Amino acid sequence: MSRTINRVELLGRVGADPELRQTQGGTAVVQLRLATDRRNGEGETQTDWHTVVCWAKQAEAVAKYVRTGERVYVSGRLQQQSWETDAGERRSRTEVHAHEVIFLGTDNGNGRDASGDGDQPF
Repeated sequence: MSRTINRVELLGRVGADPELRQTQGGTAVVQLRLATDRRNGEGETQTDWHTVVCWAKQAEAVAKYVRTGERVYVSGRLQQQSWETDAGERRSRTEVHAHEVIFLGTDNGNGRDASGDGDQPF
């Protein structure tokens, strides 16, 4: 049996205040929009946007403490979502399901940790 790895690490800025929701089963969930910057071939900065999903107590902590513009470190796994619209169009997106989220604040280095409960299903 071959071993596989699905792991991602991001360090970026939050694009909008996270909104806490509940699944039908009552589990807390937050989707976080995270921006990371990279340089293209001409040296210009380009921004990539990532959807980060947090669950349970981790989701509650993220919703309580994280705000637009703050820096966060996220480690987790990639998960592909695919669906068909009512019009019959195929859509998909890739999400980062967080295992660990560290709050870095603005730029003053006061990091707080929201680890755990990050790998629960819908």
